[in-house]
Amino acid sequence: MSGVVEQNAWWLLMRGSGVVALALLTLSVALGVATTGRSSLGGMPRFATAALHRSLSLLGTTFVAVHVLSALLDRYAQVRLLDAVVPFAAPHRTLWVGLGALALDLLVAVVVTSLVRVRLGLRAWRAVHWLSYAIWPVSLAHTLGMGSDASAWWLRIGALVSLLVVAGAVALRLGRRTGD
Repeated sequence: MSGVVEQNAWWLLMRGSGVVALALLTLSVALGVATTGRSSLGGMPRFATAALHRSLSLLGTTFVAVHVLSALLDRYAQVRLLDAVVPFAAPHRTLWVGLGALALDLLVAVVVTSLVRVRLGLRAWRAVHWLSYAIWPVSLAHTLGMGSDASAWWLRIGALVSLLVVAGAVALRLGRRTGD
């Protein structure tokens, strides 16, 4: 690949994977919020709802990995490995890159503890899993503040839809709680 084409490919992959990751993690968080406890989605059995939540989470995590890797490989983005994993260490766009690093660190903690959930115990796993509720708004802020698309109308609308989806899930959950 020529240098310009290669750089454009990394940039496009970084942008696209970030947007897809946010969409998938939005669906995962909304599903997790709406179906906590013994509830399920519509007429789906609880095991199917849990499997869908897990699949959305894993696919979202995969897109986050692609997003971070492509940011590291894109020379224009100027993101170092240190910047990607140590919050607020980046020499430029410190806040926005730092929010991305913070979201990544929290996501890694949730994924690792989920992988060892049986050995960790339900109470400890659940305590760490609560970080998922922090990852999503931090990721949303990173999306809205970082990159060349931050002010694009389509990204702003996508972010608003993401916010409405999660707010709807919270309203559904709270409505169930008051109806019990």
